[in-house]
Amino acid sequence: MASNAGVAPSTGFGALQTRAIGYARQRFIQLEIGLEAQAEMLPLWLPIAFGAGIAAWFALPTRESWAWVLGAGGGLALLGLLLGLRHRTGLALFVGGVALTLGCAHIWHRAERMAGPSLSRPMIVDLRGTLISSEQQVAREKWRLIVAPDAGQGLPARVRISVPLEALDHLPAPGARVAVRARLTPPPAAALPGGYDFQRQAWFQGIGAVGKAIGPVAITQDRHTPGLRDRLSAHIARHVPEAASGVAIALVTGDVGRISVDDQQAMRTSGLAHLLSVSGLHLSAVVGAVFFLTLRLLALSPALALRVPLLLVAAFTAACAGIGYTLLTGAQVPTVRSCIAAILVLIGLALGREALTLRLVAAGALVVMLIWPEAVIGPSFQLSFAAITAIVALHDSPLAAKWLAAREEGAWARLTRSIFGLLLTGLVVELALAPIALFHFHKAGVYGALANLVAIPLTTFIIMPAEALALLLDGLGLGAPFWWIAAKAIAALLALAHKVATWPGASALLSDMPVAAFGLFLLGGLWVLLWRGSVRWLGVLPLVLAALITALAPAPDVLVTGDGRHMAVRDAGGQWFILRPRAGDFVRQALAERAGFGEDLADLDGARAARCSADACFVRMTRGGQSWLILAIRSPYRMRWADLVTACAQADILISARRLPRACRAKTLQIDPAYLKKTGGLAISLAPLSLTSVRAPRDDHPWMATAQAD
Repeated sequence: MASNAGVAPSTGFGALQTRAIGYARQRFIQLEIGLEAQAEMLPLWLPIAFGAGIAAWFALPTRESWAWVLGAGGGLALLGLLLGLRHRTGLALFVGGVALTLGCAHIWHRAERMAGPSLSRPMIVDLRGTLISSEQQVAREKWRLIVAPDAGQGLPARVRISVPLEALDHLPAPGARVAVRARLTPPPAAALPGGYDFQRQAWFQGIGAVGKAIGPVAITQDRHTPGLRDRLSAHIARHVPEAASGVAIALVTGDVGRISVDDQQAMRTSGLAHLLSVSGLHLSAVVGAVFFLTLRLLALSPALALRVPLLLVAAFTAACAGIGYTLLTGAQVPTVRSCIAAILVLIGLALGREALTLRLVAAGALVVMLIWPEAVIGPSFQLSFAAITAIVALHDSPLAAKWLAAREEGAWARLTRSIFGLLLTGLVVELALAPIALFHFHKAGVYGALANLVAIPLTTFIIMPAEALALLLDGLGLGAPFWWIAAKAIAALLALAHKVATWPGASALLSDMPVAAFGLFLLGGLWVLLWRGSVRWLGVLPLVLAALITALAPAPDVLVTGDGRHMAVRDAGGQWFILRPRAGDFVRQALAERAGFGEDLADLDGARAARCSADACFVRMTRGGQSWLILAIRSPYRMRWADLVTACAQADILISARRLPRACRAKTLQIDPAYLKKTGGLAISLAPLSLTSVRAPRDDHPWMATAQAD
């Protein structure tokens, strides 16, 4: 009896263990079968794993967390080795783990390698140096110069300064000597959580100080020989009316500085802003036109058609045209990225492969990440690759291929099918881009698919060909008709943008999308686009979860910029008010975008819940049944000590850009220069009280570590 009692538990555990092993083996076999069916799609996840390592380095704040990412990637690779590289599962885990580790290590190394001196405090200097680059921003009435200061001035290796437009009569050439009295500051961090972080961007550009001229600018040793880009801009400006010349110049040279602020805003709101920056659309038009014309012209000769590989010659000519256009437009990262993708497509055509596939898109993304890993977290990289991935994935899907495939049918049916295809493509692209736009810009165009249905053909088939023909025929004095056509078409494009921008609900606004929600949106979207079969619809789960997290995220009630000078508060009706009536347009726009507010900010002096004087404002806010009294100091002048201390004691939250006496203490939260130096700009929710800050309590990213040390 005793013996039997001792055997039974062992036998039961062994059976349970056997069943568990059998279950795991079955799941592994099913996973292997599933991955085998998706074998063609697995390589597409290599750049995604590499990019995830880069993104993790930016998202996580400390060196220890980066080491954990490296360790996690190594652990996945080791697990893959243990499972065996002959299995799809083992190979996928090994390659994904290695890519994750390499991505994190690559950006970590690049960030450390970009280390350079940065200005520690604001100062006024007599700057002397050599001009690296210059940009004319006519719409903003200024020049932007990047200067390499002479040694011995105690300045960083690169300084960016803004100069009034009237201070210079021409665009100085790189290599010129610059002498100017300027007020310089360290590169500013994001003014508000979720805002544009120029400090991070400046780190990777090697810029250690920014500022503006406060005296006359002396330019010497200037060759004063305008380059091709500048000559083209001046030539276009002479032939196209001023209202349309900014867009005409931008489409040819990539210089958007001449487009008016109103036109730029209308293009953004209508979802047409992508037309203003030279990238995929423009480069594709140039490369495609050169490829087509070269192939057709060479094919006119029977001898060449029989003896020369015309496809290879046309691809080489188009590649040269793409590279030349990229250099002409300033070789900005988005343009270079599009050029790389175009060259990959041409290589595929020359080899007799399909013109554009998801593998080519993945290869282009990987090349860009190897050269500019920091581009991964920027909206330009995300928007462009999300758009092209969505387009290719849509047309690769069996259902879309069936509906959009060419067939024998009448002209009207063919036209209807083409319009439906354009509209469907535009809708899919808008859905793919919306989370990215909402995360980075806090708004997304709602009618972009409809607007682009007209704008893209107008730009691709009328405006750009008309400008190209005008430039070619100007040497013969025959370009005027084509300049007229281009000007009229650009006027129609701008009219469309302004009209769509005025439609009700033209922009979807969002005050905040948590990073976790954004990551889930990307994961779900990529899952749906890159897998085949019914398994792709599992990507809907992270999309739904991301939407729920975003919907439940608390909206901010108070926004405070990093310098403490500017504050915006939201009343119970959803109206936003700004502390300083004289705040500039840039500050007002930044606060409105972060608030997810589509109207102008009203002055706090006129709010019912506020009591304001020239020195300060009291604001009474009620959230979640709790009343909060906010005191915001807005005067830089001396205040009566007793009155100030009494006011501070009454306030639940105190916000001040100036240092306050020690006796001035708020009940719950005191936001002063010492506090903001640790946190940066703030978004405050009152029900319950929670704060989102620009800076984490500890941030080891080199640009943040330098700023905190200063």
